[in-house]
Amino acid sequence: MHIHILGICGTFMGSLALLAKAMGHKVTGSDANVYPPMSTQLEESGITIQSGFESDHLKPKPDLVVIGNSISRGNAAVEYVLNEQIPYTSGPQWLADYVLRDKWVLGVAGTHGKTTTSSMLAWILDYAGMSPGFLIGGVPENFGVSARLGETPFFVVEADEYDSAFFDKRSKFVHYHPRTLILNNLEFDHADIFSSLEDIQRQFHHLVRTVPGNGLIIYPSACSAMEQVIAQGCWSETQTIGKEWQAQLQDAAGRSFTVLHHDLPVGDIHWTLTGQHNVENALAAMAAARHVGVTPSLACEALAKFVNVKRRMECIFEDERVTVYDDFAHHPTAITTTIEGLRKAVNDDHIIAILEPRSNTMKMGIHTDQLAACVKSADEVIWFEPEGLKWSLDDVMQKSEVKSSKFDDVTAIVGYVLHRVVELEKSSTKTNVLLMSNGGFGGIYQQLTEALSHQQNS
Repeated sequence: MHIHILGICGTFMGSLALLAKAMGHKVTGSDANVYPPMSTQLEESGITIQSGFESDHLKPKPDLVVIGNSISRGNAAVEYVLNEQIPYTSGPQWLADYVLRDKWVLGVAGTHGKTTTSSMLAWILDYAGMSPGFLIGGVPENFGVSARLGETPFFVVEADEYDSAFFDKRSKFVHYHPRTLILNNLEFDHADIFSSLEDIQRQFHHLVRTVPGNGLIIYPSACSAMEQVIAQGCWSETQTIGKEWQAQLQDAAGRSFTVLHHDLPVGDIHWTLTGQHNVENALAAMAAARHVGVTPSLACEALAKFVNVKRRMECIFEDERVTVYDDFAHHPTAITTTIEGLRKAVNDDHIIAILEPRSNTMKMGIHTDQLAACVKSADEVIWFEPEGLKWSLDDVMQKSEVKSSKFDDVTAIVGYVLHRVVELEKSSTKTNVLLMSNGGFGGIYQQLTEALSHQQNS
């Protein structure tokens, strides 16, 4: 079968492409925005990517077109598909129909931590010899790919609450029918498609309704929004992070902790990750793995060897003067926990946080009241003001407790950072640069690392 994917370079759609290719299908695709790591993965897999959305990309006609949720009516390729009556489906529906049928699906949902927790869970199962399939919205370093079919009935899927397609406005995750479900947390997000937290809770409860009676739902006891979802009706066993599963930190950064199950120690984890949020992600992954037969002690062994996902506090440059991290954080809570985790890890070293307000919710200005507070653990913050931003960063900067500046040019940001690194080096201070965006950020990653390398060698 020839499958053409519209929006192929999105993390979800790109992963579908890898699965379809592994199943023996001919896979092609098109997208307007092509950047690593997904574009690199696809090209290395021999999948042809075409730029833009031209009707000519669909000639000769494919057998099936899978349409990403970023693609709307009026798109030339979509109009051609409809006019020519080419069979089409959404990404989540294709996954459900062609991959997840008859699988033991382990889903990971929530506002934050889905990618990291999915990666932890897939790695634990793989370490235990269970060779699971998985589809993850990022590239786990332990695997080097974002998706694979696997060799057993177990399949780990990152379960996103965003809508499925222009013709199916249900959340993606209602298609997956998990038997084991992690609900990490729940906050208001995706203001472009949800009008309130209650709207999102309704979709999460639709997901809860799909879990069978012999299934398991794992969620945090401290999250009132998730408690409210469960209170709407639950027909499956539940376990909570904070009651059945707990952690005793052995260091403030969360790099070492003891895992407790029903108040009894079941193992210790010593790893490179930082932050309370990652500790809780680990507990949830262990609980889910236990549901399919992996002992907590073996899960602890696995997590000690876990390497985080690309773009999740990924170190992309380091020398004796400066370390540069790339992180996907784009919601105030994620920004807060990421910076706090780094602060606990580097103590008094200098932290420069650089943020691009790129998500649809950010662009709409929904979280502006929280932005000044979410960066308070940094020493200074740089805001990138993209063209077309419909609100001003000036108010955020005025409320900030830390030194703040804004730029509308990536090259100017790079120049400023180079200057600050030199200044701080003179005072024998190590600099940590934290880049936070859920997109390509104008190529700042390569520009900055190349500039720092040149500066070091000059």
